[in-house]
Amino acid sequence: QVQLVESGGGLVQPGGSLRLSCTVSGSIGSIFSRVDIRWYRQALGKERELVARSFLSTIYGDSVKGRFTISRDNAKKTAYLYMNSLKPEDSAVYYCNAVSGDLDLWGKGTLVTVSS
Repeated sequence: QVQLVESGGGLVQPGGSLRLSCTVSGSIGSIFSRVDIRWYRQALGKERELVARSFLSTIYGDSVKGRFTISRDNAKKTAYLYMNSLKPEDSAVYYCNAVSGDLDLWGKGTLVTVSS
C-alpha cells in the first residue's frame, strides 16, 4: 500500500526554523521526479491553503514567499519544506500531497506550532 508520511513538525519559537519531510512509502508506479508534490496547511478555523508546490517549477503561497523553500530528493522519494523566519501565523497542520495521473495521495499531516 502506498502512503505519504510527513515528519518534522513541532514547537518552535518565532523567528525559528523547521524542516518538514514527506516520504513516499511503497511503489507509486511513477517516477518520483514526475510526481507533482504540494504542501498545504490548515490552521484551526481556517481553510486549507497551498503553501508550496514542486512540479515543472516551484510555486509558493504569498504568505511564505522568501521564507519557505520546497525541495526534493528523487532518489529517496522524499520532498522537503524548509521553513525559516517562522511566525505565529504559520502555526497549522501541514499536509503533503502527491499527484500523478490517477494518483492523488495525502499524508496525515504534521503539526507546526510557532509560539514563545
